[in-house]
Amino acid sequence: MAQNPRTSETESTPTTGRNTGLTRRNYVRSLAAVATATTALGGAGAAAAQDDYEVIEAEGQTITVDSGETWENKLIDMTTGQDIIITAHGSGWTIRNVGFKGENTSGTGTATFGISDTGGETSTVENVYLGDGSSTGNGNPNGHGQTAFWVAPDHSGHIDFKNVNIQNFADNAIYGSAPGNKGGGTIHIDSCFAANCYVSHFRLATEGSKVTNSSVYVDGSEGYAGRGIWAWAPGTIEIEGCQIQMNGQNTAIDAGANGNPTEVVVKDSDYDDQADIAEHAGSSVQLGDDVGTNPEAFIPEGTPTSAEEAASGAGN
Repeated sequence: MAQNPRTSETESTPTTGRNTGLTRRNYVRSLAAVATATTALGGAGAAAAQDDYEVIEAEGQTITVDSGETWENKLIDMTTGQDIIITAHGSGWTIRNVGFKGENTSGTGTATFGISDTGGETSTVENVYLGDGSSTGNGNPNGHGQTAFWVAPDHSGHIDFKNVNIQNFADNAIYGSAPGNKGGGTIHIDSCFAANCYVSHFRLATEGSKVTNSSVYVDGSEGYAGRGIWAWAPGTIEIEGCQIQMNGQNTAIDAGANGNPTEVVVKDSDYDDQADIAEHAGSSVQLGDDVGTNPEAFIPEGTPTSAEEAASGAGN
């Protein structure tokens, strides 16, 4: 499964639109700090000893994480200009403390992570930094660039994403809608940050899947401007405690695709009403009384802001 092939779920939107703004509630880091960490390799975790993690140079290889295995404390050097693929398609696996240093300029248009839990168990992705993004170049005739995480259709268990930072990817940040067509597994995205990615940032489809305590940011000036949260059938998808700051770009919450309806329930969140909400094919987005339209994107506590910080496990 070296290429992590994606399905035909490819409804797309034009690109437009890095990071400013302050935190609130438990929002402990500013987006300005993220921009600094992204451009200055090392960032907040620079002081960590290299002995705390293994450095792996991207050489076009595929790394497989097996059932029950924990793959952790890795710094992936993307400055080689080549690709690397990490696959985990068993059960009860964990990917933890992984940071990618440098932009993915390989042009392969694959998925960096191809994952699923196929045994009905719970697998985990936590403390991962993919904030240096990917270039637009690729040979895919459908125009896809690099996806950060692709969840395979066979996913039948549960995956927890926690403290993951994804920015400037030329395709979806977390592409988790494919199980809606087959395996029916659930996904919980919690305390994560995604910014300036193409197509969509968080993309889910199955009943019980949700995004909580997380943020989407599109700055509207440069880079990619995909949808904030995209819900596919069958749903219902839950959104709670989130900030979706789009600066008027694309759509904040998009429900339904390929002629199939879904339902989204939103609580205790703010979304950009200039980007607004879209409901397709009879879909419904239900907004709670505690939902506002003054979003302030945030980096959740414990979410890494550099490759080194992630690889060393700093902040956990």
